[in-house]
Amino acid sequence: MDFKTSIELLRFHWMAYTIYALMIISVIAWFGYNLTRKKKAKSIVRIPFYGYMAFLVAGGVGHHIFTYNTIPWVAEDIMRHTITPDRSFHISVEKHRWSLPKRKMIVEKGEKVMFNVTSKDLTYGFGLFRKDGSMVTQMQVLPGRDNDLLWTFHECGSFDLTSTEYAGPHQYDELTGKDLMFINDAVEVTGCYEKTASR
Repeated sequence: MDFKTSIELLRFHWMAYTIYALMIISVIAWFGYNLTRKKKAKSIVRIPFYGYMAFLVAGGVGHHIFTYNTIPWVAEDIMRHTITPDRSFHISVEKHRWSLPKRKMIVEKGEKVMFNVTSKDLTYGFGLFRKDGSMVTQMQVLPGRDNDLLWTFHECGSFDLTSTEYAGPHQYDELTGKDLMFINDAVEVTGCYEKTASR
């Protein structure tokens, strides 16, 4: 399994957790069925129950142990002290307004990008979103602290920026409810067409 984007990872985990949830529901159904029986289950019948419970525990823990390496950003977080980013952007936020180094931050597909975000007043969130509203990545931005996010973009396109933390009512327009921290096409990832065409 080689997941590159959060969408691919989400699809896999959705399937795995659906199967796992159905197995847990079957335990509850089994327990409920035995409650309705007039004749109590013999002790020998309980052995498969505990074996099934052990299987569920082992399966749940094992799923996380064997899939954490497939999450692309885990290795970057663990080894980030050894990684030199290909590109860095310094961003500040104050009074519910972003101050970007450029109107549109352009990166190449596959580049390791460091976003350094500084808050001068409140706690915000730095979140990048696809056009369908799904999240690419995010981090919490605390005032008076270094807040940085190392990210490798494995998909091309334009991504929107907004705060993923509620920072008070001033984030929204009073009349329209519009998110004033929302920046359309804040990040553009290029390089997909060129690489495909050169093959």
